[in-house]
Amino acid sequence: MKKILINIKNNEIIFAYKTNNSAINNDLINTNIISNNELIFSDKYLTDNTKIITSFLKELAIQYNITSAIITKIDLVLLVLPLLAKATSINTLYIKEDEVLTYAITEALINIKHITKINCASIQPFMLELLDKNNITCETRNEILYISNFMQNNNLFNYANIYYKTNIRINLPLDLEDTKDLNDFCKINKYLKTIHVNKFIPSELEHLIKLLLTYNRHNLNIVIHENINDEKTINYLKDLNKKMKQKYHIYLSLEYSQEYLNKNIFAQTIINMLKVCGLIISSLVILVITYIGVSNYVALKQVNKIKEDLAKTIKLTDVTDIVEEKNAENIKNKEENTPPENPDSSIQEEEIKLVTNYDLAALLSVNEEVVGELTVNNTNVDYPVVQADNNDYYLNHNINKEKNPNGWIFMDYRNNSMNLDKNTIIYGHNMYYSGVMFGTLHKTANKDWYTNPDNQIITFNTLYAKMQFKIFSIYRVPKTNDYLRVYFTDDADFLDFINDMTKRSIYNFNVPVNANDKIITLSTCSNNGTKRLVIHAVLINENL
Repeated sequence: MKKILINIKNNEIIFAYKTNNSAINNDLINTNIISNNELIFSDKYLTDNTKIITSFLKELAIQYNITSAIITKIDLVLLVLPLLAKATSINTLYIKEDEVLTYAITEALINIKHITKINCASIQPFMLELLDKNNITCETRNEILYISNFMQNNNLFNYANIYYKTNIRINLPLDLEDTKDLNDFCKINKYLKTIHVNKFIPSELEHLIKLLLTYNRHNLNIVIHENINDEKTINYLKDLNKKMKQKYHIYLSLEYSQEYLNKNIFAQTIINMLKVCGLIISSLVILVITYIGVSNYVALKQVNKIKEDLAKTIKLTDVTDIVEEKNAENIKNKEENTPPENPDSSIQEEEIKLVTNYDLAALLSVNEEVVGELTVNNTNVDYPVVQADNNDYYLNHNINKEKNPNGWIFMDYRNNSMNLDKNTIIYGHNMYYSGVMFGTLHKTANKDWYTNPDNQIITFNTLYAKMQFKIFSIYRVPKTNDYLRVYFTDDADFLDFINDMTKRSIYNFNVPVNANDKIITLSTCSNNGTKRLVIHAVLINENL
């Protein structure tokens, strides 16, 4: 039995596990929630008394004007969502744990019409599409740049692909993430006919069949791609096939490799056929290489044309009105966001800076989300930097807000471009072959690059300051989010972070970072998306 803590704070209701020895109050009549805004239930009581708790939370939401629900652990969400069914004033759900949103949660969210906004750590693209179709806005705190091997190998990047897919390929054995996604696929898909399995593993095959039967999937072909000549194994497959065919119309078959067929069946005929196939494949490879080459050339030309147009805009634009309007907007925003009853608040203390970088200000006429410009020596990285209200938009839009697979260089939506945070994060795609965006950032991991002192200085300018940062760490790391921190609890927390990031570096730059310093972080994909290439640099010069 688990203890669930329900806590009310401001206009938010918070659900969390209670780990101490607090008593459980399962009597709503005698609850003291009115006096201390806190109540503890067992998970069993919440499940057994859903109607009572639902009505109770509805009244609480009205009484305390609650508009947001915060759930600290992702495994609590499916327990809590039914309890919020009648609390129609709650329109926002915030899941604090840094875990990927599950399809089961997505399904449950769609059924609660009054929740129109959700904030979570990460979500798969097809679930994001499903939420969007149901008018639910989803904010993610991390990049959405990868999915499981099963989803990726079968090109299952959107809901329609999953729903209409007729054949899939499964590589056994399945890991935990692939198993979860296969379950979700079986829930959604309606047209599956053929499953290609890479090898024969009895326990895995039986588990797969059990999963298919769980979702009443019949009239299917399972093709096993392996050279099996063991009589015992073949007889086992024959018996299993007979059983599945008669009862569930699931058919098992073996498909031998070309190498095996070359040695055992019609060798010369197969060889001749393979020659023809080889010519076809060679032609296809040439076409693919040509297509990739042309695509990369076009991408480079497109980006260069955009940069030429931006340079003309800077040269021809009178920025007087733009600068005045931007300064007035910043002053107005400060006045509106400073609580009059608390003039000593942290908002009051934030400095309002005036626009001094007129070249960059000219680009506001192209895109009002321009916040800076980034240059990394001896790479192609020399771009204006944009910032949206999320970390998704500029993954597939350029600075002109046009759909484009190259995306653009963008600042983390959490960062403040006027008064830089302790850690300012800038992202870009690794367009390796065309070299655009962060496509040449891989050079920074070469010894002849990072040992050159001139290359260790990164220039990052904003509308309000011109700055230089000195590199103190470069590394590649498996996919993680621990370096994408913007906020720190205190100086010790910040210095612990700096120490951890410095230890990862491929080279000892011997650059000190103090508690009152500010840093910049560049992040891009590496090793075909399995890793991240990360650069950290500390601010050394400002207002040059």
